[in-house]
Amino acid sequence: MKKITRSALLPYSAECMFDLVNDVATYPEFLPWCGGSEVIEHTDEKMVASILITKAGLKHQFMTRNELQRPEKIELHLLEGPFKSLYGLWEFQSLDTEACKISLDIEFEINNSLLNAAIGVIFEQIVSTLVQSFCDRAKQVYGS
Repeated sequence: MKKITRSALLPYSAECMFDLVNDVATYPEFLPWCGGSEVIEHTDEKMVASILITKAGLKHQFMTRNELQRPEKIELHLLEGPFKSLYGLWEFQSLDTEACKISLDIEFEINNSLLNAAIGVIFEQIVSTLVQSFCDRAKQVYGS
């Protein structure tokens, strides 16, 4: 199983960053590898969403159930996709009213070794740059 951890300090509130990460419908607007996203179910405590990864000529869709605890964390659990397992945790730690630390921990394992050679490397690249992508998006949405 592969584990990736990334974090960043930002001049935005934990609430703002939680809302940005939780806005799955906008992912295709700023994540170049996201060929589409769909929110299937959404309540204050839970979201079921699917994301289409399109990168390097490959297309793979996966669906997660996200447990929401605004503004502290978003926990992702695999429902469907090319993974044997996938677990993710976004954490938003408030430092003061206008600053926070965001952290992303992802653990994943691909279904088979053939797919692992293709999507494993691509997914690792995507996850490794995801926190920075949301930092850049925050500057666009909230200003600097």
